[in-house]
Amino acid sequence: MVNVLSIQSHVAYGHAGNASAVFPLQRLGVEVWPVHTVQFSNHTGYGDWTGRVFDGQAVEEVVAGIEDRGVLGSCDAVLSGYLGSADIGHAVLGSVAKVRAANPAAVWCCDPVIGDVGRGVFVRPGIPEFLREVAVPAADLVTPNHFELDLLAGQRTGSLGSVQDAVAAVQALGPRVVLTTSLVTDDTPEDAVDLLASEGGRHFRVRTPRLDVSVNGAGDAIAALFLAHWLATRSAGEALGRAAASVFGLLRMTAEAGSREILLVAAQDEYVTPTRTFDVTEV
Repeated sequence: MVNVLSIQSHVAYGHAGNASAVFPLQRLGVEVWPVHTVQFSNHTGYGDWTGRVFDGQAVEEVVAGIEDRGVLGSCDAVLSGYLGSADIGHAVLGSVAKVRAANPAAVWCCDPVIGDVGRGVFVRPGIPEFLREVAVPAADLVTPNHFELDLLAGQRTGSLGSVQDAVAAVQALGPRVVLTTSLVTDDTPEDAVDLLASEGGRHFRVRTPRLDVSVNGAGDAIAALFLAHWLATRSAGEALGRAAASVFGLLRMTAEAGSREILLVAAQDEYVTPTRTFDVTEV
């Protein structure tokens, strides 16, 4: 049994943060221990929402309670996503330290949420610096989108070669595995989007058709799926192929339904047996 401690935001309606990551992991047979950093009615893309943001102490209290059960030694990985504040970031860091103390083989998969093309940086001031200087260096796996990769590496990338250089710069900070999502280089066709998984000096690319869909939560889902498959295979290339196929199936169903929310539950078979698979190419 694989156990993952997932420290992320949560929404009651729709899917983002833990509400996007937990179920796909469970569908793959992973036992998830979700710890929420916020509890909102819905994701903030709607423009208004209710609920509250928890502070770092609230996260630390829940993790301490889990620790008191004597089970942290069986935790295989920590998964983290959007950070509402540096306070939360330090709570995640402390939680990772507790898990690693109990199980030195445990890994931390950090989704360094900062921003995106078109929207720019959308996190609070200080968060990009915290991620680049504190969180990413301590992580084992990171899953930035193309925009975030450039920010973390401190360089603009357009060619595949420059992206590989940026990945190497991020790996030099600490993490051994980098999954770059929403990747568009000068050789990516207009009707496609790339994903690149990098580990041990090797780079693996999957190219999928571009879908006419704009939804929240897909990044949270792919980070979770990639982590699950990496834990199962210890191969960035294999994890990439499986996660990309599943998320494409999820987004395809969402696009066909014209839904504003990802159809996370309706698409559940895509996590186990994707309808369509894609070639994984070493580049």
